[in-house]
Amino acid sequence: MGKIHQSFSIWSNVRGEGVTLEHVLAAAAEIGYAAVDSLGGPPVEELVPLAAKHGLKVATFGGHATLTDGLNRPENHERIAGELRASIAKAADLGIPGVITFSGNRNGLDDYTGLLNCAEGLKQVAEYAEEKGVNLNMELLNSKVDHKDYQCDRTLWGVVLCELVKSPRVKLLYDIYHMQIDEGDVIRTIERHHAHFGHYHTAGVPGRHDLDDDQELNYPAIMRAIVATGYDLYVAHEFLPKGDAIEALRQAYLRCDV
Repeated sequence: MGKIHQSFSIWSNVRGEGVTLEHVLAAAAEIGYAAVDSLGGPPVEELVPLAAKHGLKVATFGGHATLTDGLNRPENHERIAGELRASIAKAADLGIPGVITFSGNRNGLDDYTGLLNCAEGLKQVAEYAEEKGVNLNMELLNSKVDHKDYQCDRTLWGVVLCELVKSPRVKLLYDIYHMQIDEGDVIRTIERHHAHFGHYHTAGVPGRHDLDDDQELNYPAIMRAIVATGYDLYVAHEFLPKGDAIEALRQAYLRCDV
C-alpha cells in the first residue's frame, strides 16, 4: 500500500446490473481502498456504519444544495449557511474531514462579483468549521463540457476565494478531471497551490472513464506530485467505468498506488 489514501464516489462506481453498494464496499476494501465519498448513496449517517463494516471511512459528502444555485447568490446565503452548519456538525460527529460546497452557475453574474459573494457566504460559517475541525471544500468543475456556466471553473479563482475568506478550513476540491479540461497544467498547479486543496477527485480525460492508457492524464506522476506536497487526506475516483466496476476500481487503485 502506497502513500495515497484512496477513495471512490458512489454515484459513478456503484452502477450496472446486479451491482450493489454492499458488494462494491466489500470489494473496495479488499483492493485496499481507505474510504468512500458519500455522493449519490444513502444518507451519510447510514453510510458511515455500512462502510465501517468493511473497514472503510467516509471521506466527504455534499454540504448544501445545489451545485447550480450556490454561494455566488447573496439571496442563498441564509439557506446555505444553515445547511452548512448542519453538515459541519454532522461531519464532526461522524469523523468526516470535509464537506463539499458549490459556487453555483453564473447566470450572467460576473466572476468578480461572484467571487466576493462566495467569500461573504463562506465567512458566515468559516468560524464554525474551524471550531468543529471540518474543511469546507469548494469544488472546482469544468464549464466547458460537463457543467456549463459553473462559476468556480478555474483554480486561481478558487485560490483567491480561499485567500479572501482567510480561514484554514476553507479549501478547494481540486478535481483533476475537470481542471484538465478547463486549464491543464495539473502538476504545476498542485505544486503551486496545494496548500489550498482539501480533497481531490480523478477521472480519465476525455470521457470521464477509467484511469487507463486510452486517456491523456499521467496519474502515477500526478499522485507522486500530491505525495510530495505532504497531503494526507483522500484522493477519490469519480469516473464512469467502461466495463466491470470492480475491475476498473482495482486498476485505478493500482495506478495511483505510489
